[in-house]
Amino acid sequence: MKEVKKRSDCPISCTLDVFGDKWSFLIIRDLMSAKECTYGDFLKSAEGIATNILASRLVMLEENGIIEKLEHPKSKAKVLYKLTRKGIDLLPVLIEMHLWFEKYFTIPEDKKEMLEIVKKDKAGFMENLTKMLES
Repeated sequence: MKEVKKRSDCPISCTLDVFGDKWSFLIIRDLMSAKECTYGDFLKSAEGIATNILASRLVMLEENGIIEKLEHPKSKAKVLYKLTRKGIDLLPVLIEMHLWFEKYFTIPEDKKEMLEIVKKDKAGFMENLTKMLES
């Protein structure tokens, strides 16, 4: 794993050294919802990531042990990206981002049902999603 250059020993600063841009968490979000993605799948997201940025973020996330590359079962020209255990452990962070956003902003309709489930049983929701991502 490539060593991340730290600006300080502050945990927030060190975390931002790994995820200090909007694209990294969007890639992780996509992998949380799809489990596996190809390079082309990431390019289809609504946010419209540029190819050069996507390529660099995928390398950085892989070098930091957040994602891994797997052989594509149907194409030797493609690879699948999947979260590692380290990446899956970011699930609580993404859940809290959703809950914070809902508190202060209007949440999109397609997220409301998921958040109602989270609010009723956050631990159970995270356990189920973690098991799905690990399989």
